Amino acid sequence: MGNVQASSVEMTVILERMYLDGEVSEEIKEETVTSMKEIWKKYKGWQLVNMDDEQIVFQKEMNDISPLAKANGYFGITEDGTLSIFEGKPDESSRVIQSFFQIDVEKLESHQHEKLKKGIRVHSKENYERILETYKPFYK
Repeated sequence: MGNVQASSVEMTVILERMYLDGEVSEEIKEETVTSMKEIWKKYKGWQLVNMDDEQIVFQKEMNDISPLAKANGYFGITEDGTLSIFEGKPDESSRVIQSFFQIDVEKLESHQHEKLKKGIRVHSKENYERILETYKPFYK
């Protein structure tokens, strides 16, 4: 047998990052596990959500918006008046990343409505939170 430890086992570790905008990114790693204690230590701060003989799934809530939203996220408004984040500028073909609440469009000033129809870039967590705060008073 040589020096191979009988207790070491190959496992798949899946790291799920949950972002403020609802996106989840997955990172998949192959780990040689000699003890579970070592794994808990390595992924301290992650929450165990699933585990079997072959894989361990950890989740972490990220206090930030997703890389997708930063790269190509736009606040906009859907047909039914729901404030949403779109992947790309809001139009028919854009995928909705996250929906928030319906806006009473009647209460919006025309320039605010136009801005939403065109799409407002997300960029950062601060920007994301500021835009949500701006439109909260128009919640239906």
